[in-house]
Amino acid sequence: MTNSAIEISQQKAAKVTGFMFLFAFIVPTLNWALILSKFNVANNALATANNIMANEFLFRMGLTIELIMSLGLIVLALALFIILNTVNKNLALFAFLLKLVEATIAAVIVLVSFIALQILTTEGSLTVFTAEQLQLPAGLILNSHTALFSIPMVILGLDMIIFSYLFLKSKYIPTILAGFGILSFVLIFIHALMFILAPEYAAMSVIQIIFWSPSGLFEIVIGIWLLIKGVEVHKTSINNMELN
Repeated sequence: MTNSAIEISQQKAAKVTGFMFLFAFIVPTLNWALILSKFNVANNALATANNIMANEFLFRMGLTIELIMSLGLIVLALALFIILNTVNKNLALFAFLLKLVEATIAAVIVLVSFIALQILTTEGSLTVFTAEQLQLPAGLILNSHTALFSIPMVILGLDMIIFSYLFLKSKYIPTILAGFGILSFVLIFIHALMFILAPEYAAMSVIQIIFWSPSGLFEIVIGIWLLIKGVEVHKTSINNMELN
């Protein structure tokens, strides 16, 4: 492939990446704020289950959006790989594979939540179990929805640290922006581990704001940057890829 063809593919991938960064920030944020947060009642699985049964369609819409987001992660992974494999193909491939793992785990969490929903809403189940016997375990699963996502968030932190490092090394975007990306996803990685090791602290609002706000700002800024300016491709990085 010629240098010009590689550069064209990188610029196209940059536009896709910019859109997906904005999409991956705005859509889940709205999905949580407007839909999923309305169902969760902390430390009360039965209340959570009752909320979901009272507005089943809205909850199904929330799960559908999460499933679409898990597919969107694959698109983002591929676009980032196309841009950054010219810098270090092995590292870019490793980050790409981590992103696929992240997307897979996110999809599995949606599947588990969907199974719990089926348990709640399948009328035939009531011939074997009482309504409360069904609601309690299903409610516990659905109440743990946010906590379960700490697992793919660990992977997110790792893969985006690598991708941000490759952006820093490539100078395709401003150095300060790439450096901020590394810092942002180090915080995501730490917070995800906190949610596993010390969930009572990780769930505190002030902690979530401190650890999540930088990555949200980064995704907005880099999304707009890539959509408008693309990447500043250096011919030396393309030649390095062809030599490798």
